[in-house]
Amino acid sequence: MKLWGIKDIKHFMKDYILQNRDYLSGKLIVDIPAGSGFTSKLLKEVGAVVEAYDLFPEFFTFRGVVCRKADISEELPIRSGYADIVLFQEGIEHLSDQLHALKEVNRILKPGGSLIITTPNYSSMRSKISNLLNESEFYKLMPPNQIESIWFSEKNGDGKRVYYGHIYLIGLHKLRLLALLSGLKIRKIHHTRVNKTSLLLLLLFYPLMLLSSYSAYRRSIRKNNQIPLQIRERILKESLKLQIDPRILVDGHLFVEFEKFCELDDVVDEIDLFHKYEKAGFQT
Repeated sequence: MKLWGIKDIKHFMKDYILQNRDYLSGKLIVDIPAGSGFTSKLLKEVGAVVEAYDLFPEFFTFRGVVCRKADISEELPIRSGYADIVLFQEGIEHLSDQLHALKEVNRILKPGGSLIITTPNYSSMRSKISNLLNESEFYKLMPPNQIESIWFSEKNGDGKRVYYGHIYLIGLHKLRLLALLSGLKIRKIHHTRVNKTSLLLLLLFYPLMLLSSYSAYRRSIRKNNQIPLQIRERILKESLKLQIDPRILVDGHLFVEFEKFCELDDVVDEIDLFHKYEKAGFQT
């Protein structure tokens, strides 16, 4: 995590790729949305097999990879169990059906494959306070509106289509849960650059946040007493730990690496707590 320097998430993605060149070399990586091709180029240079997809492939400028048209809000033109890694950079915050997108990622990943996702950090202190005061994503913006939140629209063969801005910003906890419902679990959280506004707000409000978070944790422990105590504590402590992590609260971006732990057809059996308790012989 850095206090000074470049804010652009591409800079941190570049560092990640260069630091993990041996791991990425030879991997089949789906880059979606691929944008201008900046990241596809870096992946290609470290020896990865890159397939690029974007809703606007005409904006893709790297000639070493062909960029195909695809819309992750629909079914991707990629066969199941195909990719080693999916890079989903700065895209999920524009999608209304984020669960569908994550399920599509699961579908095209090989067993044990990885999803690397980046998105503006809606779990930061700046975003929390901005939402409280202005119902906006950042303190300097108005609440969602048709000037700043709808980027443009176009006509196509199916009629008119609207392209959204950051209407669907997502925090780490919701992202983690939707990923879990899609058969994906967090492998690692990579930290980017400290947002100085978030850092200042953290210094002012962190004691209050600790108190509020721990109180909510204790209420949840007491409320869900139909679930064995050791299970409640394990799951809720994991959530509490993320909720009060100062690094997450000051990060400018979320940069999270997920692992595919099961196929979509098996998700319900894998995460259905009561089903597992019954099989394991727990008494509720």
